Amino acid sequence: MPNMKNAKKAVLTIAKRKVENNDYRASMKTAIKSVEKAVIAKDKEKASEALAVAIKRIDKAASAGVVTSNFVARNKSRLTKKVNEME
Repeated sequence: MPNMKNAKKAVLTIAKRKVENNDYRASMKTAIKSVEKAVIAKDKEKASEALAVAIKRIDKAASAGVVTSNFVARNKSRLTKKVNEME
């Protein structure tokens, strides 16, 4: 338990940031899963729409500092490749 005033404030701000970061991460993961579900269902139109949403959410998470740039590049590449390989 923090004793100093600035440490007590830091605990509050860390908790607030944690909630925001979890929201970014959860929405990003949901978007990624929706693309993968559309690819499995072989729905090209739905997959491409979901891909646009997923890329936007991944970029938002990166700008918030939740994920690294390598994670962003890897996931955007993988998802785009999956959608492009569909018939």
